[in-house]
Amino acid sequence: MTILQRLSSITLIINFKTVLISALAIVATWASLQLGLVADYPLTIISTAVIFPIVFSIGHAYKRREAALDDYGVMKAHGRALYFAARDWLAETNPARLRQIEQTMADLLTACRDMFKGDRADMRENEKRVYAAFSDLSRFVRAMREDGLASGECSRCNQYVSKMIVAFESVKHIYQYRTPRTLRVFSDIFIIILPLIYGPYFAYEAVEYGAPMLTYVMPILFAIILTGLDNIQSHLEDPFDQIGVDDVAIHAEKFVELLACGEEPEARLAA
Repeated sequence: MTILQRLSSITLIINFKTVLISALAIVATWASLQLGLVADYPLTIISTAVIFPIVFSIGHAYKRREAALDDYGVMKAHGRALYFAARDWLAETNPARLRQIEQTMADLLTACRDMFKGDRADMRENEKRVYAAFSDLSRFVRAMREDGLASGECSRCNQYVSKMIVAFESVKHIYQYRTPRTLRVFSDIFIIILPLIYGPYFAYEAVEYGAPMLTYVMPILFAIILTGLDNIQSHLEDPFDQIGVDDVAIHAEKFVELLACGEEPEARLAA
């Protein structure tokens, strides 16, 4: 990762929300010092009201991302298996058939990418394109059967298509649904409220520092930690939006390019 990419990643964690919450914490601390309001609050409230819900959501969002990666891998693996079947399971290699399966896989992955990166309001139209590509794969298997592929091998190819559809449906549900929204709202409320409530606590700690320049270190650090964790969770929430560095990227063109790596040079020239 380059320095520019690292800086970009930092801006995803520390953003305008961080500045806003930090400002609230500083104002609350300053007001408490001016009014002489000091109190030694227990920090367990922070962990119970904010840290635990956010960490739980981060863990759940990360599992969703890993599940999406697994299902994406299943789609690519079985798509590649279909390509090998078209290339090697018939007596004669037909370059036109290989170009057809390449184009169909490109259409499928491109439609998946457009759907998962697009707005959910456009999901129905994008999903039609995905299932149109799956229909083309099904018809492709039938065409191989007509060209002489054994029925048992055709059945296996249809199983490949079926497993790709199952994987797509799993990824689609990850795209459609999010981590518990009420838990997110609960955390957001306390991220705003706690810096204000804990002003007397920050003032209490500042009295013991003995150095005026350290007075606002604690409230700023408090705000950075809370908003940073919340921003991490937000970027993991949708693994397809391509905003965070940890998102799932669907490289349709690269996949199709790598399909023909083991193909005979003569077959490529014949195409």
